[in-house]
Amino acid sequence: MTQKVLVVDDEISIVTLLKFNLEKAGYDVITALDGQEAVYLVETYHPNLIVLDLMLPKLDGLEVCKLLRQKQILTPILMLTAKDDEFDKVLGLEIGADDYMTKPFSPREVVAKVKAILRRISNQTIEPKEEFHKIVIGELEIFPERFEALFKERMLDLTPKEFEMLHYLAKHRGRVLTREQLLGAIWDYSYSGGTRIVDVHVSHLRDKMERNTRKPRYIKTIRGLGYKLEAPHPHE
Repeated sequence: MTQKVLVVDDEISIVTLLKFNLEKAGYDVITALDGQEAVYLVETYHPNLIVLDLMLPKLDGLEVCKLLRQKQILTPILMLTAKDDEFDKVLGLEIGADDYMTKPFSPREVVAKVKAILRRISNQTIEPKEEFHKIVIGELEIFPERFEALFKERMLDLTPKEFEMLHYLAKHRGRVLTREQLLGAIWDYSYSGGTRIVDVHVSHLRDKMERNTRKPRYIKTIRGLGYKLEAPHPHE
């Protein structure tokens, strides 16, 4: 079945260019020129991926991304930005965007990025059966196939990226993972703004799980190396 891509940009020339190249690559493309229309089309046509401009009329890209994630719509989002402001990029990834590209870009780059994201999502859905079980680490329970995690029997309110990071740390429990490893595994690209986005997500996970974020019991910082997730020792 042909995969659907929603392209959202208020510049008709960009929409036309991306539509042509994505259709040439074999995708079914629908388009929107503002944020409100984008949300409507996502809820109506359920695209497999959204190419979303940051600066949009009615609702900007960040608002669209945040609204979709609040509605538990986990469709992968590739955010386009003309800005060089790292804060916007970090914030976009923080609230649920899967990747970003900075304008100007070539249509070939966008098509390649779309293919990479959809391939990664597809690979996640056909993980080996041994991944489809409950992972228990202390009072933390992770259900990979349901994209859910419980801590002390309470459902954690996680963004898609926070869940991916928690799941990845849990799969490698007890192992020290560098920020670069986490960046590559969770975002599948070299983030030009550095690894701060990894630290931001670890901080958010600790806020939701740790009694004292200054002395974390689960997600521990290994100075000069990275992070590791393990069950707390009884005396902690």
